[in-house]
Formats: sequence, structure tokens, C-alpha cells
Amino acid sequence: MTVTPAADGAQDGRLGSGLPRVDGPLKVCGEARYAADFDAPGLAHATMVLSRIACGRVRAIDDTAAKREPGVLLVMTPFNAPRLPEGGQAGIKPPAGRTLSLLQDDRVHYDGQPIAVVVAKTLEASRQAARLLKIEYEEETPVLDFEQAKAEAHPPKEAQGQRPDSARGVAQAGWAAAAHRHAATYTTPLEHHNPLETHATLAAWDGDELTLWDATQYVHGVRQTVAQRLGIDVEKVRVVNPFVGGAFGSKGSAWSHVVLAAMAAREARRPVRLMVERTQMFGPVGNRPFTEQAFRLAAAQDGRLTALEHHVHAETARIEDWIEPSALLSRFLYACDNVATSHRLVPLNVGVPTFQRAPGEATGSFALESAMDELAHAAGIDPLEFRLRNHSDFDAERGMPYSSKSLRECYARGAEAFGWSRREPRPGVMRDGEALVGWGMATATYPAKRMPSEAQAALLPDGRVRVQCGTHDLGTGTWTLLTQVAADTLGLPPSRIAVSIGDTALPMAPVSGGSMSAASAGSAVHDVCEALRTRLIELAVADEGSPLHGAPHELIELREGRLCHREQPGRGEPIETLAARHAEDELQVKVRATPGPDSEKFSKHSFGAVFVEVRVDAELGEIRVPRIVAAYAVGRLLNAKTGRSQLLGGIVWGLSMALHEHSLRDPRYGRIANANLGEYHVPVNADVPDIELIIVPEEDPHIGPLGAKGIGEIGITGVAGAMANAVWHATGKRIRNLPISLDALL
Repeated sequence: MTVTPAADGAQDGRLGSGLPRVDGPLKVCGEARYAADFDAPGLAHATMVLSRIACGRVRAIDDTAAKREPGVLLVMTPFNAPRLPEGGQAGIKPPAGRTLSLLQDDRVHYDGQPIAVVVAKTLEASRQAARLLKIEYEEETPVLDFEQAKAEAHPPKEAQGQRPDSARGVAQAGWAAAAHRHAATYTTPLEHHNPLETHATLAAWDGDELTLWDATQYVHGVRQTVAQRLGIDVEKVRVVNPFVGGAFGSKGSAWSHVVLAAMAAREARRPVRLMVERTQMFGPVGNRPFTEQAFRLAAAQDGRLTALEHHVHAETARIEDWIEPSALLSRFLYACDNVATSHRLVPLNVGVPTFQRAPGEATGSFALESAMDELAHAAGIDPLEFRLRNHSDFDAERGMPYSSKSLRECYARGAEAFGWSRREPRPGVMRDGEALVGWGMATATYPAKRMPSEAQAALLPDGRVRVQCGTHDLGTGTWTLLTQVAADTLGLPPSRIAVSIGDTALPMAPVSGGSMSAASAGSAVHDVCEALRTRLIELAVADEGSPLHGAPHELIELREGRLCHREQPGRGEPIETLAARHAEDELQVKVRATPGPDSEKFSKHSFGAVFVEVRVDAELGEIRVPRIVAAYAVGRLLNAKTGRSQLLGGIVWGLSMALHEHSLRDPRYGRIANANLGEYHVPVNADVPDIELIIVPEEDPHIGPLGAKGIGEIGITGVAGAMANAVWHATGKRIRNLPISLDALL
């Protein structure tokens, strides 16, 4: 799908401006088509049936009543599903390829595992028939107790490309020599994704060719995974997804329902749409796992860290190792000569965990920033001053300088705007009437990543430029961002840029995750537009019919859709005139943009500082958050509006993590007891405070041609820690287990 901004001369396409969302009119008018909005002739509807035990096997499925339901076309179970290569597990390579449940055997590994698919002519008929299946289980005792399962804990093979354990210096020696010590354990709960758009797939076969309209943030990954699972040529698979109604990591993998939809469509011999129901979002499509994080933190008399130990136990599935790398940020965020970290996985009979906004950094920053505050209090040092004394000017873990780091300025500007200097250091002293007032702060950080990406650009006969890249818009503003990059690079108004994304027929782009779409796909679009501009200049200079014939290349510029001579402004021509004369020529270029030679020479991260005020009812323990001030250094902010939205959304999610979110798993059956939006609590408008954002200007020449670090995930980091620190300051009670509940304060 292609999106072109409305013609409006007032639109400012320069990078950094707040260009309104180019896809906004489509969404407001209901014309934006999401995966479940697509149709196909003869479309049938599928319903997944999920297991109701956590461990054992499906002994039998009686589908007699289901098949009698009018309109039912297919009941696919472990006993009749088509056999797939390697039992359906070919190509297990996260993030796209995961351990799936594709009805290849009768084993049940977790509650909520897909065990059947019912296809009917209507959605209502498929759901009714699914309810009529009579399933007989042979149940076994599941492993669901985290403490008991810790006996089976094991290290992962790696932690986001790094080794799972690390050691620098001698932590025990730094601990023994310290003047101030702190040891504590912090936990973060099981959490589930709940984007407005649940997962959905429409699968349609044309002979041996498969098209998938899939709610994904990685069309190329889905294509590769589905082809491998089905045992077909990857060139026979096309994946389309122009709009995504939220993802946050959950749609970075091709989950079971995607392949099941393709299998069902092939068996039913007609297109099949499979929508994951809201309650099914708590089963086979990933989650943020429970973590237990043990800290030992020590400092000298002057407050400088002498030892930092961060040891993580996190739950994972018994069918696949998945690591929540919570200790990675402790390896570099603060200056310390003696650091030891470790990660251990605790296997349970649960669904496979996955990425959830800032995986590792969100959970790890809560524990680290809480521990830093506790040690600062033990040392009698202001929490902000304590962090400044331990500021890291050099990434000692990787042995390299930072590509850029403006954290000190974030601290200074955030503290000034918040009024931190007026903070009373003693807890439980600040009041407003009957409310206990607490001020807390924390550091925010997230890696600045970039991966290879491709893009294609072409000059159209009407003078517009078509830009194509197989990336995605998760609601973050990618349509708008790529339009701005192209417009700014080519010197054209946004209305003359037509951007196509979300399709494997377009040039390859990486997963839209890890806050790297701007740096990856954005850099590719920048480079391809640079190449197109050079191509047009070369064409004009060599064209005897052009007013610019024979002019030096370096004196030609493209501005407002016109090629002109820099020293002779009246000499030039519109690009559509040039295009008309060269209608038979290939006015199209394609590039592959890769990180440059600097990519391995610098440690690249975004940084920020979060300041929070809470008011706690002294009798009821009710927590209100009247204000948050956050300052961020994220390289070059490419769009003022969408950038602000991303940071605000992250902060709100951090507040949600601190006070609300918690998936409650029944310890007997492994079933999520609050698997709905009524009982899985998230903030509403009344919970969200006044949020002041400060963007610290920052130049980073090493991250890529745009200088953008990515902002999708840093907003959530540090917020839960700042909240916990503020609650302690208000009440004198240290809460080390999220979410912070009323009963914990009473």
C-alpha cells in the first residue's frame, strides 16, 4: 500500500519538524486496512481451540457435534492435521522463528496451547463449533512453582548477542572493602501484551503460492518462517501488512496461528481468516516473563561504587529458552571497577515468552534504580548526586567510548524543571494536607541499534517520487518519518512523496523492533534518495536538451521539485520535465544501507532522566501521580510530534508497570485468571499525570546518516524505578516487588 500526504504547501517536510501523520486521514476516516480488514473471494473463518491443561496429552477429540454445525468446513486436530517438515519446527530462530504448536503431535506443554482449529463459512459458526468439541486429556503434573523450578535453572546460550554472565574486576573484594553496602532482591511480574489490534492472519493460496495478510512487525521474518515450516520455496510466499494496531514486540514473531491459518486454508481449499481472541492473547503469543533479580551494591565513603552484582532468574517455557536480559544495563550504566552479572532461566509449563517493550531494560532498570536509591540513602547522599558521582564516561564493559552521551545534561535540565533541589531528603516528611508527598528519580537508557535495510526510489512521470521499503508502521509514525526523510533529502514537499511499506514484495527491512526502524529503514531511504538525486543530476548534465547540460555536478541542486544551478538560479528545469524526456529510461535506484565502519568502535545508547512526584493517602495507601518530568538525549529527533507521542506512551507504560500490570497465573493449573481487559489493569486517562518532556539536543555522527537513535522504548525504562523511589520517599516503605499495590503499603 502507498500513502501520499495531502497536497498542502504549508506542510514542512524538514527533518525535526512536526509534520502531521500522513496516514492520519486514512485512519480517521476508517480507510486504513489492518490485517483482519482484508477480504478474499470465498473467505472462511477460523477459530483456534486452546488447551485447558498445562501438561499432558490430548487423548481424543470428538468433533461429531462440531461438524454437524451448519457452515462448518474443517476441524483440524493433532489427529488429522497435515504433517510438516521436521514436525513443524523447521527454522527455529528468534525473533521470527519460535517453537510453535502446529498440531503435529498430541503433547500439551502449557495451558492455552493451540490444539485444534475449526473453519466455517462464518465467524459465528466457527466459534460455536469450537465450543462443541469434546476434548479428552491425559493430564500430567505441570511444573508451575518458580521456587521449586529454580533447581532446574540453567544459563541461556546468549543474552541478546552478549554472553549471559559477565565479570569485571573482583566484585567480592569491592564488597569487602566498601564503606556502604546494600543487598536486596527485586521482582517484576508476568505481564501480557494487549495492543488494540489482536493478532490476525488471512491466508490465501493460489495454486502453490501463498499470500498472508498478517498483523506483524516483521513481514520478511514471517515469510521466511512460514516457508520453512510448510516446506515450500520462500519465493512462493508473500506477506502484506500496511498498518499495525500496536505491537510492542508481540508481533515480532510468527506465532502458531499464522502457520495454522495457512494450513487450514490449504486444507479447506479457500481463503481463511484467523483472528486471535482477546482472551487468547494471554496464551500462545508471548509475554514478559516473571523476573527475580538479586543485587549486591557497595560504595566507598565518598559514594563511588566499589562493587555491583546483578543476578537474574527469569521464567521461560519448557519447550524453548527465552531470556529477559535484565542485567545487561548494569554492565555499563554506572562507573564501577568490580561488576558481576548473570542470567539463569527457570523452565515452567508456560507459553513461550517474548519481547515486550524494552525487554530487559524495563525490568532491569526497576531493580537497578531501586538499588541505587537504597544505597544512596544508606550513604547519606542525595539520589541525583549519587548517580552523578557514578556517571560512566566510558563503556568499561565493552572497552569503548560512547558514540554520544548527554546524560549529565538530562540530569541537570530534568532536575531544574522538576525543582529537585527543594526535595526534603528524609522520607515521610513532605505532605500536602493528608497526602504523603514523595519525589523520586531514575536513569533511563536503551541501546541505539541499526541493522542493514534496503530501499528503492523512483521518479514518476508526474514529478512525484515513489519510495519503497519493506518496513512497518506499528502506529509509531513510520509512514510520516520516511516521507520526511525522503522529502528532506530530495528537497521536495511531502505531498510529492509516495511511500510504500508493509509488503515482502518491497525491498528487505529488518524487524520493526528494538527502537531501530528510524536508524535502519530511515537510513536506507535517505541513501536511496541521495542516489536518486545524483542520478537525476547526472541525467540532466548529460542531456543536451536540458538547460543544465554541461554544468558541473557539484553546482546542481534539487529544490522544491526543480533542478537548478546554484550560481545561476534562473537556469534549471522541473524534474517532471526531465522525466518526460526520459520516459524510456530507468529513473529508479535501489540501495542496501548497512552500518558503517564506526559501528563496532563505539558503544551506542540513548539516555534520559525521569523525575516523579507521588501522593499517597496515609490511611488508604492509594497512590496518585500528579506530575512527571523526563529529559532525554536521543540523537536527532526526526519528528517533533510523533517523537513526543512515543516518549509519552513509554512513560505511561512505565507508570502502568509500576502500579497496575500483573498477569495472575493459577499456581495449580497454569491458567491466567485475569485474561481480559476488565481485570488486566492498565492506566486510564484519570491515572495519567501532567508529563513534561525535555529533549536535549544531541549530535551523533556515528549512528548513521540521520543521527537518530530511536525512541520507541527508552520512555518506559527508569519510570518504574523512579515510581518506587518516590513511594519510598513518601512513606518510608521500600517496595521491591512490582506492581506496587495498596496492601503492600498498608
